[in-house]
Amino acid sequence: MRYARSVLSAAALAALTVGSTAALTAPASAAPNTTPQKVCGSAYKTVNSAPVGSLGTVYLTYNAANGKNCVATIRNNPGTALEMSAWIYVPDTEEGDDDWGQYTSYAGPTYVYGKAHCVDWGGHISNVYVQVTGSNCGALKEHRVTFTR
Repeated sequence: MRYARSVLSAAALAALTVGSTAALTAPASAAPNTTPQKVCGSAYKTVNSAPVGSLGTVYLTYNAANGKNCVATIRNNPGTALEMSAWIYVPDTEEGDDDWGQYTSYAGPTYVYGKAHCVDWGGHISNVYVQVTGSNCGALKEHRVTFTR
């Protein structure tokens, strides 16, 4: 059921972009003492990332030993709990994972087997959402959307 929520979340985010303003900014540094490897595991290497406005970054990582991807959304400045999410979905296999809630530093980890598959992934912090589709597919170009609501 978790993957269904990811699919619905991704579809909802895509639908909201029609009337939303895209806001792209430069990548930001991770929250103090928190890294994607601390969230996902030391064997996971960062393969992609997307800024969540000026609030933080969503990281896509990959573990070559087990073929799994992991996504974590990390705030730049930990503090009062904010609504946050991290999600990942593999369209070919219809498998996904997500983590939504009130967090002080990061959301995730979310894991899915992604070896030799394109992945869709993203997350949000407060009212800033990031969605990356068709990612890490070799020659195919990914599509990124960042918006506020």
